[in-house]
Amino acid sequence: MWNPLITGVREGDTKSIARAISLVENEQEGYASFLEQLQPHAVPVVGITGPPGAGKSTLTDALVGFAVAEGKNVAVICVDPSSPFHFGALLGDRIRLNRWYLDERVFIRSLASRGAMGGLNPKIIEITDLLKAAPFDLIIVETVGVGQSEIEIAGLADVTIVVLVPEAGDEVQTMKAGLMEIADIFVVNKSDRPGADLFIKHLKQMLAPAFSRTTELLPVIPTAAHEMKGIDTLYALLLQKTAAVVPNERKGWLLAEKAYQLLQKKRMQGIDKRVLKAAIAAETAAGGFNLYRFVRNLEQR
Repeated sequence: MWNPLITGVREGDTKSIARAISLVENEQEGYASFLEQLQPHAVPVVGITGPPGAGKSTLTDALVGFAVAEGKNVAVICVDPSSPFHFGALLGDRIRLNRWYLDERVFIRSLASRGAMGGLNPKIIEITDLLKAAPFDLIIVETVGVGQSEIEIAGLADVTIVVLVPEAGDEVQTMKAGLMEIADIFVVNKSDRPGADLFIKHLKQMLAPAFSRTTELLPVIPTAAHEMKGIDTLYALLLQKTAAVVPNERKGWLLAEKAYQLLQKKRMQGIDKRVLKAAIAAETAAGGFNLYRFVRNLEQR
């Protein structure tokens, strides 16, 4: 059933990849069997996250340029904030990546977060595995933003870049614990602004092994992405990090959580909230309704 689509994905056909992502994201009939037939390859995944306005999209655009110059095929997944009403994405940041839209070496897909915690799309693991089955040399995932508890990207990505700006001093303090958990590389973007040197100095002090739970000094790279300053240094470090990557425990926990969610969803199939509400209303009207007895009776059916 899925052989033509799988072949298209494997051969890097853009339309097939786009169709496959829509199939998975929208949970169309048969999407699970489609995923089971994929054969992902070991493709490095780079996560780019940070507070809104830090310049993540501009930085992504610059990194794509370096990768393409080396002859690499790149897939970029951009997760946008979604509307709380219809769960669609604003997609405004994609303007900064418009020079790659017609480049056959670059595949760009915007996804809505659809209300998911962690700044990612609920199907991001499946979509990333799908892209690993295509002939890409690098996958970049750009997230909505970052908070203390939003560390999913660290489990998904082989290397996580946290992007900050010189004015983010207060934000760094509030996000400190989360940042320590997820970052492999810190980037201080827009470092041509006043106060950047002092901010970088304070950030390095905060990240020193004596004051954090890490045993190594995390790199802090100053950049001005709109002027391509510092991007060469960042890209070289990124290549070094992705070459030396080893499976991390965070990825195991992320996959365990995803497996739990999939099992939970499968076992909840056939349970309709409207039917539950009607049954509860009937028992309540009859008198003596007890929630826990009601649930136990459902389990025993």
